[in-house]
Amino acid sequence: MARVIFYEKPGCKNGTRQKVLLTAAGHEVVAYSLLTEPWTVERLRSFFGDRPVAEWFNRSAPKVKSGEIVPENIDAETALLLMLKEPLLIRRPLIEVGDRREVGFDVEKLDAWIGLKPVDESFQQMSENLMSQDLQGCAHGHHNHEHHQKQGGCNHH
Repeated sequence: MARVIFYEKPGCKNGTRQKVLLTAAGHEVVAYSLLTEPWTVERLRSFFGDRPVAEWFNRSAPKVKSGEIVPENIDAETALLLMLKEPLLIRRPLIEVGDRREVGFDVEKLDAWIGLKPVDESFQQMSENLMSQDLQGCAHGHHNHEHHQKQGGCNHH
């Protein structure tokens, strides 16, 4: 069982599903808001490893969806400065266990790293159901977000 530091956008439905899956596997999840964390360039950069810069971005961020920011056309230094200024651009979640840091919720990678097998049989069905879903990015994919702005969901403001 691991202590998982989990940087998320509070209220995001996929973030909630991800935390449930981690908790069902017996991990201690310590969640922080990605949006209010006092990031530095060095600390934020440490989550991205050797991934291409385009994979650092939250594809659901308004400026990415509108085409104002094109992740494939941005260098690492510019990307980090944009993200410090506007944390919504950061791909979620950022996960830290011990000395290792990762970005995104790749079920296979996380299972190999810390294990996602439920600790109790009663969690088995729920965990299998969650693992079969796309747990990357925004739970609403590329759909219009207006329908849940008033409910606080994962609206982008």
